[in-house]
This record gives sequence, structure tokens and C-alpha cells, in this order.
Amino acid sequence: MNAKPDVRHPAVSVIMPVLDEERHLRGAVEAILAQEYAGELEVVIALGPSKDRTDEIAAELVAEDPRVHTVPNPTGRTPAALNAAIKASRHPIVVRVDGHGMLSPNYITTAVRLLEETGAMNVGGIMHAEGENAWEHAVAAAMTSKIGVGNAAFHTGGEAGPADTVYLGVFRREALEQQGGYNEEFIRAQDWELNFRIREAGGLIWFSPELRVSYRPRPSVKALAKQYKDYGRWRHVVARYHEGSINLRYLAPPVALCAIAAGIVAGALVTPLGFVIPGGYLAAIVAGSVPAGKGLPLKARLQIPVALATMHMTWGYGFLTSPRSLAKRVIASRRPAVLSPSSR
Repeated sequence: MNAKPDVRHPAVSVIMPVLDEERHLRGAVEAILAQEYAGELEVVIALGPSKDRTDEIAAELVAEDPRVHTVPNPTGRTPAALNAAIKASRHPIVVRVDGHGMLSPNYITTAVRLLEETGAMNVGGIMHAEGENAWEHAVAAAMTSKIGVGNAAFHTGGEAGPADTVYLGVFRREALEQQGGYNEEFIRAQDWELNFRIREAGGLIWFSPELRVSYRPRPSVKALAKQYKDYGRWRHVVARYHEGSINLRYLAPPVALCAIAAGIVAGALVTPLGFVIPGGYLAAIVAGSVPAGKGLPLKARLQIPVALATMHMTWGYGFLTSPRSLAKRVIASRRPAVLSPSSR
């Protein structure tokens, strides 16, 4: 006779897209397996074509714990990995975690409770950036400051309540199946796009500061610049694809970039007064770095303005140069089929 499912602690599938994550994968999975959750738990790792020891580490984790499984993701694209992992998973609650994310203790227990209390289709919390060296500490400070990311609650914190989007997310499977999963044409911004569709269908997205995931920032200026350029590029695609999904916070970086560029040109060709605009921006990020870097070593504090400028300017550049062909490709794409649980 089959045991009845525990309605207070429904079974949970944790899905994890990974690519070149040898540095953090083991720690991320061990943080999941260490969760004090009374219900059944599985971890499904979607393996992209990594060039480091990611696959080897994943195989070790599978051998060490029967709750860990892997599924191939030959494209290497994050949304394809997420859909593959969802399809291979079995349980009614789906928790997304990245290969460089570390769940806080009781994260899953708290998220399941919040789903029940709020009736939300997706709950999420704070993207708690933490560095391991001076540069990463600087990026973490920039990513958790209002001068860096505006009023985004999942970066800077805030009170619990409805949200447009949340970091990663803990979903009811029914919401993912209703929407056909992630749109695989969105190489970036797939969270924004999926949460927009869930909200359009009447579902609630809920933010709570009780939920926290530690995040490891990009390790270099070049990597950070690519990350934020892609963010800006794909956020513009979301805006084109879903009318009404843009707000003033997303327009600030491209406006700032245009103003600074215009000021430099005017200063060089017309009047030195033009340099007031880029000079004012520089003064603002230097001043904003002071509270953002409180408690950090001097070497990290000195790099915060570089991190801020990199984030703002590359996000703005990506937004402004986002080709319309991307939106056309997205609109022409077909959403994935319903993601039924695996019979594994």
C-alpha cells in the first residue's frame, strides 16, 4: 500500500544548470543536500559542454548520493538546461539553483512554507553576492547597493510582497507546465520573461527577504562586462516581446551612457562644460562607493567605482545595441511542450 504524500512537506526537485562550474559545483550541491527538509528531495544537474572538471565532479556527486542525477544539455544554453532538468525531475515543487549559488540553511523549508502561505506560483529572495578576493568583494558591494542596481529588492533587500521577478525561484510545477517552461530563445533574461508570463496568466510572484542565496560574482572586469552587456541586450528583447514589461530602472543605464557620451563629445568639440556630465557621473559613483564599501579592505573599496561603471555602461550598451533580429527570432520561436515529470 502506497504511503500518502506529506502535504506539509511536498517532495522537491532542485534543478541546476551548469557549465564550467568546477570551482563551486560541489559546494553548491552539498549546500542543497544539507538542507533540513522533512520531505523527499532530488537534485537534477543539467550538464553543458564544460571545458573544465565539471562533468567529473558531477559524476562523483552522483556516485556519492542517490538523490543526485544528471541530464545532458548539449547546447550549453541556460534555458535549455533548465527545461531538460525540469523534464527529468519528478516532484511538485521545483527549486532553481545555479552552479555558483549557495542556498542558505532552511531555504527549501522556508520557500515551501511561503508558497503555502501566499498562494504564489513562484517565490524567491535575496541574491546575496559574496566575493572571495578584493575584486569579487568590490563587485559584490556594487551588486548589493542602490547606486549599483537601483531598487531591485532581490539585490538590495526589502519587505516581503508581490514582485515582478525574483532571483532563481521556487516554483509550483503546475506553473512551469502551464507556461511550457522557459523560452529557450532567451539566452539571458529567461527568469524575467518566464515570471512575466506567469503574472500575465494571473499567478503571483512573491519576494521574501527570508530567502537568501549566496552568489559568487564574476572574477574579472571582462567577465563582468560580458555578463552585464548580455543582461542589457536581453532585457531589451523582453521589452520588445512583452509590451509593458519595462520600467524607469531599466532605462537608467542606457540614458546615463548616452548622456556621458554626449558630454564627452561636447566637451571635446564644443565647450569644456560638456565634461561636467561625465565628471558628475564619476563623482557620483565614487561617492556612492563609500557607503557600499563600508567594512571592506582598502583594495576592495578602491575597485568599487570600476565595478559600478562596468555594470552601468555595459548594461546600457547592451540595451542600446540589442538587435531587433533577436526579438523577431523570439517571437517566431515556439514555446516548449508541456514539461511532464520524468518516469525515472
